[in-house]
Amino acid sequence: MKHIGFFITLLALTFSTAMSAQENGTQNTEQDKDSYYEQRAREDAEYEQALAMRNEEDEKDFWKDQDQYEKDLRKRDKKAYKAYMKGKRDAYAEHATHCDNECHHSDHYHRQAQMYFTYHEYHYPRRSTVVQTGVRVATPRVGLSIF
Repeated sequence: MKHIGFFITLLALTFSTAMSAQENGTQNTEQDKDSYYEQRAREDAEYEQALAMRNEEDEKDFWKDQDQYEKDLRKRDKKAYKAYMKGKRDAYAEHATHCDNECHHSDHYHRQAQMYFTYHEYHYPRRSTVVQTGVRVATPRVGLSIF
């Protein structure tokens, strides 16, 4: 009987430790995913800042593809999208502190940079609430009869 109680206690302790380890692993995975997308955004921003295309059409296609990537990421995983955009905003802000007349960026780059500078995490359309109240008032009927 003592052995059965010991095994049940050991089993419960093992099970609770495994559950705790899984919960900690999930939190670390979320942090790793956020840091991955922030790092990816910094690398992308570094590439974009060094980008010098000779053909206007190629540059247009590049920025169109970049926009599409961000839209797809937003649809697929909003948390990853927020981390990515935060990384882009930080990288562009850092570059802007030492970017001067020697940096020759295109108009497309400046449009994207403006978008990253004005990005905020909570950029959702506001929902307005409409309340409608109907009021009915009973009115007396007045009739006129000859009979």
